[in-house]
Amino acid sequence: MDRREAVKYISLIMGGTVVGSAAILSGCKSATGTNQNWSEEDLELIAEIADTIIPETDSPGAKEAKVGPFIALMVDDCYEAKDQAEFRKGLGLINEKAMLKYGDKFVKLSAEERTALLNELDKEQKEYTNSKTPEQATHYFRLMKELTTLGYFSSELGATKARRYTPIPGKYEACIDYKPGEKAFQYG
Repeated sequence: MDRREAVKYISLIMGGTVVGSAAILSGCKSATGTNQNWSEEDLELIAEIADTIIPETDSPGAKEAKVGPFIALMVDDCYEAKDQAEFRKGLGLINEKAMLKYGDKFVKLSAEERTALLNELDKEQKEYTNSKTPEQATHYFRLMKELTTLGYFSSELGATKARRYTPIPGKYEACIDYKPGEKAFQYG
């Protein structure tokens, strides 16, 4: 399966399209993209947000799958300038909201506080997305969620530990019984 096919399937899994998918599918770097320098603090914050979105359970979390560096690379290389700026602004806003609500930076919050804050941001992004115009940038938290999901399920750990990985080529089985609670298949 090539990159184009993989992104299409991941988009379907996520229930829609991935912001910036045209650039990902074409394999071209955005002409408006900038080569942003990410500080260690930025990368740590991105990793903690991703790990809150997909925490470690019976399978590894987003941090262990190294989704943070993937997100930074994708923002730099595949997103338009307006979405890059929105993402960067969003990192600062998350820390501001954490300070206002809990009195500390996001990375210092408990797992419960992080989850509560991100749930609030998810409600906010849904309202924004429903009312935004095509000229407006995508909400920063939507970008974070989409990139976390894309990065996680396209990583080796996400594909092999969070799903039932079946290498291709393999034998063809037209019907496979599904038992409630089983992981979805990942072909690669």
